[in-house]
Amino acid sequence: MALLTAMIKTLMAAVLVLMSVALPAHAASFTMKRGLNLDQWTTWPGEDQWGDPKAILPYPEWRRFLGEGDLKALKDAGFDFLRMPVDPSPFLSEKTTALRGDLYASVLDSVRMINRAGLKVIVDMHLIPSGASRKIGMGEVMDDPETFDRYVDMVRKMGRTLAGEDPAKVAFELMNEPIVDCDAEGTSLWPERQHKLFAAARASATRLTLILTGACYSAASSLEKIDPKAIPDDNVIWTFHSYDPFLLTHQGATWAGDFIPYVTGLPYPLTAIPRAQLDATLDTIRARIKAEAPWARRSGLLAYLDEQVASMDSTDKLLGLMDAPFRKVEAWARANGIKPENVTLGEFGMIRQEYGNSYVMPAEYRAAYVSDMIGRAEGHGFSWSVWSYGGAFGIVDAFNGDKAEPGVMQAIKALR
Repeated sequence: MALLTAMIKTLMAAVLVLMSVALPAHAASFTMKRGLNLDQWTTWPGEDQWGDPKAILPYPEWRRFLGEGDLKALKDAGFDFLRMPVDPSPFLSEKTTALRGDLYASVLDSVRMINRAGLKVIVDMHLIPSGASRKIGMGEVMDDPETFDRYVDMVRKMGRTLAGEDPAKVAFELMNEPIVDCDAEGTSLWPERQHKLFAAARASATRLTLILTGACYSAASSLEKIDPKAIPDDNVIWTFHSYDPFLLTHQGATWAGDFIPYVTGLPYPLTAIPRAQLDATLDTIRARIKAEAPWARRSGLLAYLDEQVASMDSTDKLLGLMDAPFRKVEAWARANGIKPENVTLGEFGMIRQEYGNSYVMPAEYRAAYVSDMIGRAEGHGFSWSVWSYGGAFGIVDAFNGDKAEPGVMQAIKALR
């Protein structure tokens, strides 16, 4: 009899959990309009130091650079929310076992610090690739089922950490830019994985708005493949990212493939300078490819450069290229009964300067691009958050304590 009673209690508990996940919530409790990403600085210590509280706390790492005055300045500039990247890797590392509770508590303290500055916050679980300084990154989470299960458990615990916060001021993004289902064979692993993450987060954070996305870097074309009706909840906001045209927005980025590092000096738009000047810049890029690229890749890279330039060398072509992701997402949302206010452009921006590269993108090009992307987002009724506060794409800070040129921030302030 005792065994039967225990079995009944276990079954009832399971049913209650399923009901809490399956029953629709109220409409999204979190609203937002204009936001900024707090990026991840490259000065973060390697995994060998993660067991040292002096090295890893407070967390996330922006806490070492920014104070409440800096956050209030963002509120004054016209932002109403911040997207706060949190690197999940320390929560998955054996090095932090003794400090795990402190890490969760520090994230919560950071959330409250942002709220005190008058800003809402999205807690963004932001995996990056593994490497010499860390064992676990996006690849390990996506490729190893056991590591993915540990990530799901981390999402559940983070949801529990945030559960008591004001749902009008705090939202929870379960994974940034999942790198899965990018292959030509058309695999569809992400919907099931996202549903597992959703169930874990919703079971522990019943009131918070959850931010969900498509696969393969949160591209608009990947969001199109998601069936939102498979997520039994309407307290959800859907996100996509767009950095189109990549040729212009990531110039010189050494981590963005084997083509972009050779590309610097192109204006936005390409028609912003006389054709003769553009041709001279392109010749410089071609010469760099011929001199520095591996022999086997040179012809392919040169052909790709010509192809990319041809796709955006007129105003109409560029408009079509930049409009395409917004049109795709708008059509997907309309077909699935999702209101525009429940869609957000979670990342966009233009590189200022790659670390270690002397070339700095002119501020007027960056300001023009960001303004054009904001216009598209707001024209479709979507909220947005620009990438990012500092670093290579910084609109406030640059590198080594320097400040970024004010052009982008001035354009954002002029929106009010």
